[in-house]
Amino acid sequence: MTAPRAVALAALAALGAVAPAAAHHTGVYTPKDNAITANFKQVKFSVQAGKFEVALRLYDEGPLRAEMRARATALPAGLEARTRAALAARDTGEAERGFMLFFVALARDLALEADHRLADGAPAAAVAPRFLEAIWRYYNLADFAVGQRDARASVAMRLAYDDAEGLTRPAAGAPDPVRVRAGFGRIAQILSDLIVSTTTPSTTTPSRRNS
Repeated sequence: MTAPRAVALAALAALGAVAPAAAHHTGVYTPKDNAITANFKQVKFSVQAGKFEVALRLYDEGPLRAEMRARATALPAGLEARTRAALAARDTGEAERGFMLFFVALARDLALEADHRLADGAPAAAVAPRFLEAIWRYYNLADFAVGQRDARASVAMRLAYDDAEGLTRPAAGAPDPVRVRAGFGRIAQILSDLIVSTTTPSTTTPSRRNS
């Protein structure tokens, strides 16, 4: 099993037994937290409050860092170390970018795994909603940061997600596996391109350092 596939399967398993994605639109729907996303929000809120020592402790002791380290081979090289260093340096912008890349990578790998499952003949009606639910759970946490750095990618991702989800709604009838696969492929490509374009700190989005 390749590293991206292992990452995708682990990320889906971390969600537990999720219900099929109900009809909703991006920007309105907020998935329930799991341990990873809850820990991220704790770290994020501590940073926003200027409590960097608390944020670093929550990160060091929580499941978010453990997941980033465990999945290092599927992430941009050195991402976890750079993200932790940014927290220690009170560099809000760089820490935000690191977490953004992590969640974008999780969402990308889930889209790739969904396409793989469908290619192997898994029923689209059963597979697609579960993976869409998982993808949005993680990408939803990164979208604001994505929009600040690449507004076009943010819009493209939201449109691609809504289009893919629309193919699986009950009113649309039995999902067409070919079209659903194309939808997941589009999501994966948008997120892959985003990772490449934002792996190097942007010269147009300066880091925000807190003294």
